Amino acid sequence: MADKSGESLATVLVAGAANLAIALAKLVAGLIGGSAAMLSEAAHSAADTVTELLLLVSVRRAGKPPDERHPFGYGKAGFFWAMMAAIATLVGGAGFSITHGVHEISAGERLGNLTPSYIVLAVSFALEAVSLTRALTQLRKEAGAYDVSPVRLLRVTSDTALKAVLFEDAAALAGLIIAAAGLLGWQVTGSPVWDGAASVGIGLLLLVVALTLIQSNLSLLIGQAAPRQVETGIRAVLLAQPEVEDVVELLTMMIGPGDILVAAKIDFRDEATAAGVELACDEVDRRLRERFPGVVQVFLDPTPTRRRQV
Repeated sequence: MADKSGESLATVLVAGAANLAIALAKLVAGLIGGSAAMLSEAAHSAADTVTELLLLVSVRRAGKPPDERHPFGYGKAGFFWAMMAAIATLVGGAGFSITHGVHEISAGERLGNLTPSYIVLAVSFALEAVSLTRALTQLRKEAGAYDVSPVRLLRVTSDTALKAVLFEDAAALAGLIIAAAGLLGWQVTGSPVWDGAASVGIGLLLLVVALTLIQSNLSLLIGQAAPRQVETGIRAVLLAQPEVEDVVELLTMMIGPGDILVAAKIDFRDEATAAGVELACDEVDRRLRERFPGVVQVFLDPTPTRRRQV
């Protein structure tokens, strides 16, 4: 958990530093050129900077060790602050971009010198690409550890900081392309509709990203189960134990970024002694933690299968 938190923290720091520098540059270029798309991109990067600050809180809070009042740790606090970060993107980035774009389309203001805007867009693209590369490297490393594809891991991961950075950096690169297309469209046609439409497009892009992240974090806060592939592997480990006759019920829950709680009702073989059951439970606990590093809590309840049939 410590190593993973450290990697996520470094990923967030790289993204935050890049977004802060980019936001200031876009703001200056937007004011010089009068472009709604550039000002929307400035709001986008500013929202991303706020998001990174909240994600830093998320990583730090989630990494706090368990205590008497919170015996399962503070992992779900990470989910909460990650959701707050997504809401910041929704309100600060998407809201401003859409409303400002609509105003630009209706007002039809002329643009000024766009050379600084193109330079800032190019530099921003390079910086965002660096941040995205850092996040993708971490994603591929974690995917290799779980023996799944990076795409599948991204869909089911409970590492909310990594997921947010990946989504936001990808949206940032797409937003930069949309902004450049809006500026170019205005220059070619002379119509401010292109610039305004680009601003609205950036806002809609941020809206989709924010809603996706909010839904993901809400599911984790409610008590999302471990990925099906992990649950299948856990069941296989349980059934492989010689003393185990059947797995009556298996429940899992993500209690923090990458942290899994396992609770299972086990039907032990009739010939197993009390001491044998205790040793089997200890062995299953060890094997689960060894095969799935994310497993941090294991609870096994001896339960005959016939109880489910009564």
